Amino acid sequence: MSTPLSIAVIIASSRPDRVGPAVAHWVMEGTQNRTAATYELVDLAEQDLPNLDEPEPASSGNYTQPHTRAWAERVAGYDAFVFVTPEYNHGIPGQLKNALDFLYAEWNDKVAGIVCYGSNGGFRAAEQLKLTLNELQVAVVRAQVELSTFDDMQDQRDMAPRDYQPGKRTTLLAAVERWAGALRPLRDPASS
Repeated sequence: MSTPLSIAVIIASSRPDRVGPAVAHWVMEGTQNRTAATYELVDLAEQDLPNLDEPEPASSGNYTQPHTRAWAERVAGYDAFVFVTPEYNHGIPGQLKNALDFLYAEWNDKVAGIVCYGSNGGFRAAEQLKLTLNELQVAVVRAQVELSTFDDMQDQRDMAPRDYQPGKRTTLLAAVERWAGALRPLRDPASS
């Protein structure tokens, strides 16, 4: 592979006093010695995306809003994503669903990993996210990290992951890199 893969670690929660940044920074700690990819934090709270306001479906590619074009350019530059998402009412945050719905082709033929968290580990949010990503033609790796706000955090906010969680994080990152490399020729035939 000539150039390293580019992977976004996306913080899905945008609410005040959220745990998402702490979880995302823990994910980023696991990327320190990885050489196959560069990782960048992307915070949805900083993306300036209103509720979906495009007149045409994203699959048309006819983006009319400057914020949509900026988001499309940003997402298009990544080979893969690691979504850091809480579970809200058995599902993903509205901010994440909205950010996904703005675009279509920019997500296609890429790969995603999921780091979910909640009182029960965020499993249901992860399952809901997989359905949406499947429709966007994003391959989701099987490896996943589920963090309990009771068992992997102190006071339900400061990271204190159980002993096995760093190993799961490493497995997830390796799978995302492997699949992103395998899918690269679909996005850029000249890179194969």
